Amino acid sequence: MPDRLNEAPLNQGPRRPASAAQQDYLKALYALGAQDNVSTSELALELGVRPASASEMLVKLAEAGLVQHDPYRGARLTPAGESIALEMVRHHRLLETYLVVALGYTWDEVHIEADRLEHTISEKLETRMWEALGRPGFDPHGDPIPAPDGSLAAKLESPLAAMPVGSSRLVSRILDRDPERLRALEAIGLLPGTRVTMIAPSRWEGPIEVEVDGVAVPVPLGLARAVFMERDDGRA
Repeated sequence: MPDRLNEAPLNQGPRRPASAAQQDYLKALYALGAQDNVSTSELALELGVRPASASEMLVKLAEAGLVQHDPYRGARLTPAGESIALEMVRHHRLLETYLVVALGYTWDEVHIEADRLEHTISEKLETRMWEALGRPGFDPHGDPIPAPDGSLAAKLESPLAAMPVGSSRLVSRILDRDPERLRALEAIGLLPGTRVTMIAPSRWEGPIEVEVDGVAVPVPLGLARAVFMERDDGRA
């Protein structure tokens, strides 16, 4: 990915923000809605900060031309802000993949490590990792890795708990923030690429029941909500 954000001439658009905190805010806005408006309270909850702190940072990012911010309607990324957010997402997911493939980390260990490292790697190292890994399109949790031009591989997917009874689909993606939850899902065989058949839906917020590798498994909704399934029929 060209380092256009660091090397842009003066007066020709914003550079990459100097602080990791600014990058974190842009990445969080992307995760919460990309081009949709995100409320200050929602953003603060995502980042674990006070709403007043989030509001103060949004004003700074708006002044830099990286977000559009209205105190009453929330904030959304500008094209420049989205470009930086996607760069951080690419760094993060490439790092997760490299840590698993090249360094032997388990998939439940890499999210926090990648959060620490994503702000510091150079574009040269990013490109070398991507090439060394065989130009991967997805990270170990099934999340798409943005290409050097910022594009993302498209996948139709829907929540595991929404699968119709009797249907059979492949696990597409698993939310990666909670290491304990990832270990619990791995223990019952729910990994990206695994085929799952829905046996019984949840009743009164109880567990769903699915078949994994020929074995019936109850899955608490707290785990099921982290799992997304591939689909190609245009329906949930």
